Amino acid sequence: MQKLYRLYVDESGNHYYSDSEDQEQRYLCLNGVIFEAEYYENEFRPNFEGFKLRHFSQDVDDRIIIFHRKELINKEAHFSVLKDPEKEKTFNEELLHIMSDAKFGIITVVIDKKSHRERWGKNAAHPYNYCLLAIVQRYVGFLNFYNCQGDVLAESRGGKEDLQLKSEFQNIYTNGSTYVSASSFQKALTSKEIKLKKKFHNIAGLQVADIFAHPCKQSVLLENKCINKYCGHFGKKLCEIADKKYNRRAVINQVNGYGKVFIK
Repeated sequence: MQKLYRLYVDESGNHYYSDSEDQEQRYLCLNGVIFEAEYYENEFRPNFEGFKLRHFSQDVDDRIIIFHRKELINKEAHFSVLKDPEKEKTFNEELLHIMSDAKFGIITVVIDKKSHRERWGKNAAHPYNYCLLAIVQRYVGFLNFYNCQGDVLAESRGGKEDLQLKSEFQNIYTNGSTYVSASSFQKALTSKEIKLKKKFHNIAGLQVADIFAHPCKQSVLLENKCINKYCGHFGKKLCEIADKKYNRRAVINQVNGYGKVFIK
């Protein structure tokens, strides 16, 4: 049987153009994680939910815990239990172990919005949509190389943005892009519709994409000399895990351009 996959997409940063030199304002990252559907449903998701309940089940009434990077880092809400150093150490070690053992691929795309607008002016592309196109092109390349199919699920950002994204995705599926033919998209993708879900839907794949988004963004920026050093010990550990999971050109094992993409 032909394997089915799903690409889960989350972002770090915002899609608004700005002249700011501030890292969070200047660079937008879209991070995609690729899961094989049967493995995700039967193994990864149950294990991931069980892990969350082991650490936080006594701190919430509805027993639904949704990981969000900022809340985890700031130890907010039910993550306040991590203010205990021993509990935080145990949690971090187990999270790293689960992420390391889990079977998924990563595609990270970062755009320098300031440079992109300076280069293209009024013709500059919508940052989020442009990054999504870059991710989906590489996802489709992965699917077609292994003769598989899949779909795409991204975090919902709101009414207007969601409608624009759905329209853009349908356009890609129908007409292709400069580098990938419509037939390649249609062969690989099971639907012309991108699926959009909010955080509260508790989608494990989106939470994994969120966990890795900022560290992977930092890694791309560091490699392209946009920053001088990486901030955060735990993030570095996640980057070490991500290094083994990036999408790559199979024949020559090349990550840049396949699993890591930097757009100016």
